[in-house]
Amino acid sequence: MTKTKYLLLLLLLFFGKSLFAQAPAWGGGADQQDYSFGFTFQYVTNYFKIDKKPTWRNPYFDPVEGKNITDQVNSISSPNTSGFAVGFLYRYSLTDFLEARTTPSLVFADRAINYTYATPSENVSKSVQAVTLDFPLEMKLKSDRLFDFRAYMLAGIKYSMAISSKKNAPDIDPLDAVLRNKGGYGSYEVGLGCDIYLEYFKLSPEIKISNSLGNVLISEPNPYASPLSKLQLHTVTFSLIFE
Repeated sequence: MTKTKYLLLLLLLFFGKSLFAQAPAWGGGADQQDYSFGFTFQYVTNYFKIDKKPTWRNPYFDPVEGKNITDQVNSISSPNTSGFAVGFLYRYSLTDFLEARTTPSLVFADRAINYTYATPSENVSKSVQAVTLDFPLEMKLKSDRLFDFRAYMLAGIKYSMAISSKKNAPDIDPLDAVLRNKGGYGSYEVGLGCDIYLEYFKLSPEIKISNSLGNVLISEPNPYASPLSKLQLHTVTFSLIFE
């Protein structure tokens, strides 16, 4: 009986590693490759950080009409607005704990700015309508895997390019003008998430914050762009990534 036990122990020592390696890899085997692909669905919420000119309260003087066409401005604010995005994932493993990745996405998320005036009937909300293509490049730092769970944090930069936006016609009524953003701008991003290893794929819930670099405002002579000195876009994105 003792000899049988020793024989079984020797078999486990010599062949145990190869036996365990043949077990199916949870997460679809994504971590067993240097690179892998996936797709993502995202909920997006954003608002503008607003810098106003020293004269932002002044009524807007229209040179064509030769008079003020708005009353004094009381406040300018940007509410949270929401949208969604869909995209793809490509990742490349640099070490066991560090990987580079990109998630190019098509984003549908409008933004808005509210204006209130001394005459309440003039109050208006201006929507900045935009559909953008986002091209992020991020570094993902991962923890040790604990059973079918692994936490991570990430940081990177992103370039956003507008593919749909409205323009102001030369003869448009200034009070009907739209507020416009630049067609391309960069952002920095930071985020947290976790990898959940399921039988056939890896699911990664993730929350990410990004802030645009520089000024995204297009300065134009109208009542809504003129009081503003600078706009920066603050975005929070919740993603479900399937890999």
